[in-house]
Amino acid sequence: MSGQDPKFVKGAFAKIADRYVITNHVLSMGTDILWRRKVGRIVSRWNPKHVLDVATGTGDLALEIQKRCPGARVLGTDFCPEMLAHATEGGVQETQVEDAMNLSFEDYTFDVVTAAFGLRNMENWQKALREMGRVIKPGGHLLVLDFSQPSGILKKPYGLYLNKILPKVAGLLTGQGGAYQYLAGTIGEFPYGEKMIELFKNADFRDCVCQPLSGGIASIYTGVKT
Repeated sequence: MSGQDPKFVKGAFAKIADRYVITNHVLSMGTDILWRRKVGRIVSRWNPKHVLDVATGTGDLALEIQKRCPGARVLGTDFCPEMLAHATEGGVQETQVEDAMNLSFEDYTFDVVTAAFGLRNMENWQKALREMGRVIKPGGHLLVLDFSQPSGILKKPYGLYLNKILPKVAGLLTGQGGAYQYLAGTIGEFPYGEKMIELFKNADFRDCVCQPLSGGIASIYTGVKT
């Protein structure tokens, strides 16, 4: 399946790197922090020894996993050096510039691979899942946290917020409203629910589960590598 323009995404994130974290917290009213804490609790139950957090950005999820899994080696990677610099400065113990579409690691390297709000911005979602799966040990876990779309009463007001309000507020905070207009648009194109589960299965994962968060605004997807 298709994804996003990697050159545009890389340039957009380089421009918003300095204000990325505070902008996310404002736009989600702090809910993104709670979502990552939930992910941290899930990962800790798997008791991993070696975790890869792809598209780590400023390292928010990697830091949460470090806290929850003190005995694990946690590596945060991103293809945007400007974002990765903030992750290192923020306390992520290991960081490395990597393109998630073409990871440099050997097969079956990691117990767990995570991606928070990163898969949506990759060039090809199916290929990205397969590449992440390649570096996971058989029986290891993949976890993706990303935006989805609520149904029912939340659908219309969320669409209004996403497409009209969010880019304007983000533009005021970062001076890059165009980047957030683009990123907001990616949510409408991104597969979620059963469509994402199907992508997981096509990438050779089993026991795939979708857990909607906050009425379906975001979802956690997990799968076990066959």
